[in-house]
Amino acid sequence: MKDYGLDLHCTMLLEDYRERLPIYQQLQQVVMGKLSELVKRAGIELNAMESRIKAEDSLTGKLERKGSKYRILNDITDIFGARIITFYNEDVDRIASMAETLFDIDWSNSIDKRKMHQFDSFGYNSLHYICKLPKQLYYDEKIPQLNEIPFELQMRTALQHVWSAIQHDIGYKSDIEMPVEYHRNLSRLAGMLELADNEFSRIRSDISDYRRRIESLVKDGKLEEVLLDGDTFRTYVDMQPFDKLNKQIAAITQAELHPASPMPYLPLLRALGMNTLGDIERMINENYEDAYQLALFQLGSTDIDILSSNIGLQNLCIVHILKADGGKQGIRWMFDIINGKSENNSDMAQMIMEQAPKLAFMNK
Repeated sequence: MKDYGLDLHCTMLLEDYRERLPIYQQLQQVVMGKLSELVKRAGIELNAMESRIKAEDSLTGKLERKGSKYRILNDITDIFGARIITFYNEDVDRIASMAETLFDIDWSNSIDKRKMHQFDSFGYNSLHYICKLPKQLYYDEKIPQLNEIPFELQMRTALQHVWSAIQHDIGYKSDIEMPVEYHRNLSRLAGMLELADNEFSRIRSDISDYRRRIESLVKDGKLEEVLLDGDTFRTYVDMQPFDKLNKQIAAITQAELHPASPMPYLPLLRALGMNTLGDIERMINENYEDAYQLALFQLGSTDIDILSSNIGLQNLCIVHILKADGGKQGIRWMFDIINGKSENNSDMAQMIMEQAPKLAFMNK
C-alpha cells in the first residue's frame, strides 16, 4: 500500500475507504440502475448519465487539505458521485423531483447553485443533492452499510456541463485574482450561454404549444387553418385519411397492405400546390372515386397479394396530375420525387398513360 504521509486520523479514514471500496462499487451499480430505470420510464432524453468513485489519490488530496473536518468516512459525501446531464433546464427540475421520490435527501447539505445568481457563476450552476439509498428501494441484509453511505447526485444542463469543463481546462476559478479583462470576457460568454440555455427551453415550450394547437385544429376538422409542413402532415397521417381508400383498393385482389411511410410524398404535395391540410382533404374528396377506378385497371387482372399502404395516396396524386393535363411527363416527375430519379419511372409513367384513356374522367 502506498504511504501518503497522512496523520493517524486520515490514515485510518483511508484504510476504511480501501476496505469499503467493494461496497461503494455495489452502491454505484444499484444507484445507476435505479436512475436509469427512472429516466427511461419518464421518457426524458439525456445528454449523458455518468458516475465515478473517487480515486485513492484524489481522496488523499482531500484528506491532506481538510481531513480534520471529517470524523468518519461517511462524513465525506462525494466518494461516490453520479451526474445527470440534460438538454433543457426544466428537465433538471424533473430529474430532481423524481430523485426526491427515489432517494433520501440530506437537505442541509444539498445545494441549488442555480439560485446563487453570481454574474460569473454559469459554469458552476448545477443542482447538488446529497442522498442515501432508502431500504424500501433496495436492501441487502449482507451489506447493511449500503443504506448508510451518503452519495452526491449532480444535475445540470449540457451547456452548463460544457462550460464547466472549459473553465476547468483553462484553470479558471472565480475566486482567483486575474486581470479584469479576463473576468469580463468569461462573464460575457457565460451570460451568452445562460441566455442560450434559457432560449432552448423557451423554444421547445413554444414548439410544444404549437403542436398542441395543430393537433386540436386537426381534431376539430379545421384543416384550412393548418399549414402543410412535416409536423402537421404527420399529425394528419395519424388520423389515417387514406385508410378507407387503401382498404378498398386492397380488396380488389384481397391483398395485404404493407406499412410504408407517406413522408416522401410531402415534397410532392407541396409541389402540387398543397399549402394546407384542407388542400389535401379536398384532393381526397375530389379524386377518391377516380383513384379507385385507376386501381381497378391496375389490379383487376392481376393476383398481387401485397400492396404498399401508400397506394391510395399514390393514385390520388396520379389522378390529380392527369386532371391537370400533366401527362406522362407529370407522372414521371411524380415518381422522380417520391422514388428518386430512375428510368423505371418512365416505364411506370408509360404504363399509366396506356391505362388513362380507359378512365371515365379522362374522357370528359
